[in-house]
Amino acid sequence: MLDFLIHTDYNSDMVAVLKTPDTQEKLAILSTDAQYDLACACGTNDKDRRHRSRNDQWLYPVTLPNGGHSVLFKTLISNVCANDCKYCPLRNNQDCRRVTLTPEEVVSTFLTYLKARKVFGLFLSSGVIGTPDRTMTQLIAIAEQLRKKEQFRGFIHLKIIPGASDAAVERAVALSSAVSLNIESAGESHFRQLSNGKDYLTDIIRPIKQISALTAKGSQFSRVKQTTQFVVGASDDCDAEFVRYSEGLYRKLGLSRIYFSAYQRGLGASSLPGEMSDISNPDLLMREHRLYQTDWLMRKYGFKGSEIPFDTDGNLSLKMDPKEHWATLHPEWFPLDINRADREELLRVPGLGPTTVKRILTRRANGGRLHSMRDVGRPHARLTKAGAYLKF
Repeated sequence: MLDFLIHTDYNSDMVAVLKTPDTQEKLAILSTDAQYDLACACGTNDKDRRHRSRNDQWLYPVTLPNGGHSVLFKTLISNVCANDCKYCPLRNNQDCRRVTLTPEEVVSTFLTYLKARKVFGLFLSSGVIGTPDRTMTQLIAIAEQLRKKEQFRGFIHLKIIPGASDAAVERAVALSSAVSLNIESAGESHFRQLSNGKDYLTDIIRPIKQISALTAKGSQFSRVKQTTQFVVGASDDCDAEFVRYSEGLYRKLGLSRIYFSAYQRGLGASSLPGEMSDISNPDLLMREHRLYQTDWLMRKYGFKGSEIPFDTDGNLSLKMDPKEHWATLHPEWFPLDINRADREELLRVPGLGPTTVKRILTRRANGGRLHSMRDVGRPHARLTKAGAYLKF
């Protein structure tokens, strides 16, 4: 590693010599840059959302199997990147301060947090340092050191670098609790708008299918979860395309979760469709939110992709959540008899979620009849909405 960095200001004759950043300085830089990968950053309240620690690392809330909460320590190991992803401010032709953490620095920092009981697991990602496999070597080295030398048996999530070899992917899966490779767009034609250097089928779809096969039910690594992420609004994908691809990834490849990240306008190349779009930033964030709501309907509420309502452009309504939109288009379903409807029917009622539906079914199973919304729960906006679709 160089003992110093040289930065030239091309608008003047000045040359600044910068000292090599120490571990904390590098973590501060990489923590800031990690914000551009928002997978696992969604949430509905402060307990669910990511937080930045005092030492400039992102800590990601995670729901534990027993229902409790803990957090993941997440960092890039490097913001050096050979790729040209046009939506990413860290792409290869951008002028930013590039730093790389050594495996030893990552392990030491993580163990300090772990011993202080501030985190329970690690989420590692990186820019592409030269080649995909060279980068995977660094990620795998960190996981191996934790697993073998430090005997860490907890949660490790590794990002798979697009274009990684089959051997590197398999080794990463073997060491991980979860892995992810971001699909970014809904199809090859949209992907070509995002990158000239990556091949959609070879670098993205092939390893996603390989991970699916390695982690399939009954396989050696079936305990390992696979996730991915779409960038919403960078290319010209419509919501219907995201939903169709998501449904295929869940049903055909068995992914555990799909995340959506609203494109951050102003950070990408001027040629991107997202830079030329007239959608406002608040509406773009609402679009991301609607896709998460739709994802929840398909994973938890039994909706099929074909049932999700879209406008004539193939997008979700920004004014109405997709479940309520569906209900307004199917008046024949309502009002629903709360004392007779089954679980799947009750989950279609706007304002009712799995917890409330379980409470309703438990009361009925114990011989209790519900006479009004007061028997469902304490009055609040969602239950008030549900009352319009129920009868007693």
